[in-house]
Amino acid sequence: MHTFSNHPIGLLPVEQNFDPNKPSIRDFFAGRDIFITGGTGFMGKVLIEKLLRSCSELNNIFILIREKKQMTIDERVKEMQQLPLFEKLRQEAPNVLEKMVPVHGDVSLLGLGLCEGDIHRMQNVSVIFHVAASVRFDDPLKTAILLNTRGTRELVRFSEKLTNLRVLMHVSSTYSNPDRYVIDEEVYPAYANWRDTIRIAETFDEETLDVLAPKYMGFLPNTYVFTKSLAEQIINEHKARLPLILFRPSIVISSMKDPIPGWMDNFNGPVGLLVGCGIGLCRTMYCDPNNIADFTPVDVCIKAMIVAAWKRGTEPLYSAETDLPIYNCCISNLRNSTMSQIVELGRSLSDEIPLDRCIWAPGGGITQVRVYNLIRVLLFHILPAIFIDGIFRLMGQKPFLAKLQRKIYTANVALEYFILNNWDFKNSNFIELASEIKPEDKPSYALDLDCK
Repeated sequence: MHTFSNHPIGLLPVEQNFDPNKPSIRDFFAGRDIFITGGTGFMGKVLIEKLLRSCSELNNIFILIREKKQMTIDERVKEMQQLPLFEKLRQEAPNVLEKMVPVHGDVSLLGLGLCEGDIHRMQNVSVIFHVAASVRFDDPLKTAILLNTRGTRELVRFSEKLTNLRVLMHVSSTYSNPDRYVIDEEVYPAYANWRDTIRIAETFDEETLDVLAPKYMGFLPNTYVFTKSLAEQIINEHKARLPLILFRPSIVISSMKDPIPGWMDNFNGPVGLLVGCGIGLCRTMYCDPNNIADFTPVDVCIKAMIVAAWKRGTEPLYSAETDLPIYNCCISNLRNSTMSQIVELGRSLSDEIPLDRCIWAPGGGITQVRVYNLIRVLLFHILPAIFIDGIFRLMGQKPFLAKLQRKIYTANVALEYFILNNWDFKNSNFIELASEIKPEDKPSYALDLDCK
């Protein structure tokens, strides 16, 4: 078990280092076509909203979307625009929403699944945000490779055809090298050859790959971090030919303040577990209580992405000697909380602001004793769920608690590697972004790294 002393130091004073000759962020994005993959995901939605609201003079935002649940891509965009996230835009500048242009495609397909017509109308794209990824830890290896690794290769191939390209940002993860416990803003040696890995995924069936996965991945904890690390190798190999950025967020959680405090569109990760605790479903967790919870608000993340894209886009394009800009987007060394502190905060908030539809009064806690945790799972998760489901059946209602508790247990097992260890993420490049923002851009893009 690895631990680090990681005290909250706050944001140290940074000398202002902005270039007065550079255009503002708003001016840089004005008139540009932007292409976003993963635009229907959590971070993608916030990125689109922020660009439209703060850089409304941009030309178009092309959003790669699949048809889903009998909904066309246009219907999915319309549904997205009705979210509370877009309330400000709907009230203040509804016409800007027309700049969201859906493009039929799929990152897991060759050529991104784009048709010739869509490729032609995106010829003027000059900024790309590659946000799409499968964030499921339990995805089959074949699925994760085709989406996270081959999808990145396909996007790079598409980008090489764009004559006006100024920025291509690849969104990775600070946990893409999880066997290292000090992570600098650099690319580390590969766990496997990405070309061979893609060829294997295209050749072998899913069941065969799943048998070979533990050995082939070098016993990394899951397919997500393995395939994201390989995608970083693709980006690094093309740094002399494309204006690339490697952006690594830590665990992204709900918004801090922009555009609305606390916005979240799913219950994945820590937010789902906290909600489960708040309604009394989750009452025990196998975890190190002193583990630093490296959570970054999504609005801090998105602002940093846009600032980093602006910085790269206003610099000379690239050469053989060009360094790949890498940003570890995390704030645990600036303002942190331990898992036990989060549990205590949750308890105090549940007393002041109880959640609706509580099944059981919030309680329980964290333990580092695996056997004790299993006993508590049985007593406080499984047995009550079976009992309540039995009552539902007698009442003629559909039981759901046992199935839900199974999902909670599976999620805890998937997170086990990450909630029992600490990482020391170096983020000097990320912090330096704050000093390079021009005064006229600070009202919209100040990174709020002190999290006050």
